[in-house]
Amino acid sequence: MSVEAMDNRGGTARFEIREIADREELQLAMDLRRRVFCDEQGVPLSDEVDGRDPEGTHLIALDNGLVVGACRLTFAGSTAQFSRLAVDSTARRQGIATLLLEQAESAARMNRSRRIALHAQTYALSLYENNGYRTRGRPFYDAGIEHIAMDKRLG
Repeated sequence: MSVEAMDNRGGTARFEIREIADREELQLAMDLRRRVFCDEQGVPLSDEVDGRDPEGTHLIALDNGLVVGACRLTFAGSTAQFSRLAVDSTARRQGIATLLLEQAESAARMNRSRRIALHAQTYALSLYENNGYRTRGRPFYDAGIEHIAMDKRLG
């Protein structure tokens, strides 16, 4: 999927949102996740690399061939688990997270998932609420960062 979105300078940017094509793209997505979660947020690498990447469906956002966003889906029964949403610091506030979330929902529907679940960092709660997700339970801490469980029924 190729889309146009507003960039953080008031112009338009063109992003390509799609599944990773090969090991090299997976490595680029993993490098982005390390920068965002480990370097910026202080998450230990042992928490970021949880062993579920080989079974995951990975999506990336490309800007002129550069990976500027990534996320992962894993599947259990009729539920898709959305996780590891990361956007490069130079590409934030351009709608990339929303585009990745929308593409992940499409991929989950294609996998016949009836529900998508995630653990949102609470500072990003509005992103998910604005896209139809509802909170479940109380906030909790994961890797020292406050999160809350959320889900959405897929039609």
